[in-house]
Amino acid sequence: MALQISALHKSFDGFVALDHIDLSIGADEFVCLLGPSGCGKTTLLRIIAGLLQADRGRLMLGGRDLAAVPARERGFGIVFQSYSLFPHMTVAQNVGYGLRIRGAPASRIEARVAELLEMVKLAELAGRYPGQLSGGQQQRVALARAVAVDPALILLDEPLSALDAKVRAELRRELRELQRRLGIPTLMVTHDQEEAMALADTIVCMNGGRIEQQGTPQQLYLQPRTRFVADFMGHGNLLPRDWVRDAAPELLHGDPDGDEACVRPERIALAAQAGADSRVVDVSFLGNLRRLRIAWRGRELLAELPAAGPLLAPGDAVSVRIAAADCAWVRA
Repeated sequence: MALQISALHKSFDGFVALDHIDLSIGADEFVCLLGPSGCGKTTLLRIIAGLLQADRGRLMLGGRDLAAVPARERGFGIVFQSYSLFPHMTVAQNVGYGLRIRGAPASRIEARVAELLEMVKLAELAGRYPGQLSGGQQQRVALARAVAVDPALILLDEPLSALDAKVRAELRRELRELQRRLGIPTLMVTHDQEEAMALADTIVCMNGGRIEQQGTPQQLYLQPRTRFVADFMGHGNLLPRDWVRDAAPELLHGDPDGDEACVRPERIALAAQAGADSRVVDVSFLGNLRRLRIAWRGRELLAELPAAGPLLAPGDAVSVRIAAADCAWVRA
C-alpha cells in the first residue's frame, strides 16, 4: 500500500472531527473521500498533507512514519479548489516552479513542462499568465504543477467545485486519464456523489467523523450498508421492514438482515395497466430519463424510466414490479 492510516483521531475543543479512521490507499489507486460538509473529509486530507497534526493514530507511507515529517518534505502534490497559481508567472513557469526550487536542470524542467502541458492540452498557452485563462484552464495548470515533481501522492481538495457543470465533466474525464497515465496514488475530497462515482476506484463515504462504508462505486450504490450511505449515494426508496412485511412481503425473500429496504428508482419496473391500484402522481423530464412519483400500496415511490420508454402521465394506472434481488437491506 502507498498510504496506510490506522486509528486516526482528531478533535477541536472537545468536538470530535475524526474518530478512529482506518484507511489504505493502493500504489496507483484513485480514492474519493465523500460526504457532507462537516463530516471530517477535509480534516483528514489536511492531516495527510501535514497541514494539521492528528491527536493520535499512525500515518505510514511505504513503511515510513509521517508523524514527524513536515508538509514540505512529504513529497505530495496538492491541488485546492482555489487554483493558487502565481499571477506574475507564465503557465510554463507555474508548472515548472516545483522543479526549479528543487534545483532541476533547465533542460529537464523544459522537457517536463512541455510533456505535462501536452497532457493537459495547454501546450499552446505556455506563455500566457493565469489572469488570461479560464477557470478550467487554470485548474489544468494547477494539476500539471502538482504532478510535475513526481509526487508520492496527489491530494485534491474539491478541485472542480468552482467550475460550471460542463467544464467540470470535461475535467473529470481528463483528471482520471492523467492519473491513470501517470499511475500516481490519488486522494480526492468531494461532496458530489456523481463526481466520486465517475472518478474513484474506491469511495470512502464519511459521516460525523467516521467512515460509514468504503468500497467500489458499484458497491456503495447497489449495496449500501446504512441508511446514510443509501441516501447520500443517490436517489432511493427506503421502505421500513415492518411496512414491507405487511404491504410487500414478497420483498422479504430469504429473510434478509436490515431495518429498511433500499430500492433504486431505475430498478422499479412500470407498465401502463388499466385497473391497476397504483397511480402516477408526477412526471419530471430530465433529458435522457423521466423521473416519476408513483402512489403504491399507501406509499410514494420514486421511479426512473428512459426518455424513450413508455409514455406515462399523471393519473395513469400502472403496474409496479420490484424484485427482491433489487432490494439492498440497510441499517437505520
